[in-house]
Amino acid sequence: MNLPDPNRLLDRLVEQIRPHLHPDSALLGIHTGGVWVMDALLERLGLDLPCGVLDIAFYRDDFSRIGLHPEVKPSNIPFELEGRPILLIDDVLYTGRTIRAAINLVFDYGRPASIRLAVLVDRGGRELPICPDFSGVKMDLEAGQHISLERDDHSQLRLMLRQAAP
Repeated sequence: MNLPDPNRLLDRLVEQIRPHLHPDSALLGIHTGGVWVMDALLERLGLDLPCGVLDIAFYRDDFSRIGLHPEVKPSNIPFELEGRPILLIDDVLYTGRTIRAAINLVFDYGRPASIRLAVLVDRGGRELPICPDFSGVKMDLEAGQHISLERDDHSQLRLMLRQAAP
C-alpha cells in the first residue's frame, strides 16, 4: 500500500483549518504525534497562536489493563483555556479513545468555548462516537494493520504501516 506524503496531508489540513481559526483560538497537540502535527501546522499557518501539549496517559480507559507508559510527561497548557476555541490535534484517529481521554483532560483545566478536532489520518474503526472536523486523509485499513506517524533525526515526518503480530 502506498502511503500518502505527510507534507501533502499537512497542506490539506492548513487549507481546511485556516478559515475556522479565530484570533483567540488556541491549539493543543496530543503527545507525541499530535504535537509534531501541531508544530508543522503552526509553521505552515504562519500565525502566533497559543499552543499546549497534552499527555493523556493517566486519562486512558485502558490504564488498568496496559499500565503506565514509561515516557509519561506532564501536560503543558501555558494559557487560560476558559471560553477559548480550542483546536485539538492528533496524528492518527482510530478508536476515539485517545480523543475521549484528551477531552477529559482539557475539561480539568477549564471549559473552552468549543473543541474542534484535526487529525492527519482518519483510519476508521471507531469504538466511540468521535469524528474529526478536519483530516488530511481517510484510510480504510484491514484488521491487524496499524498506521503511525514517525519523525526522523532531521524532524522529517513519515507514515509507517505495520501488520500486528499474529
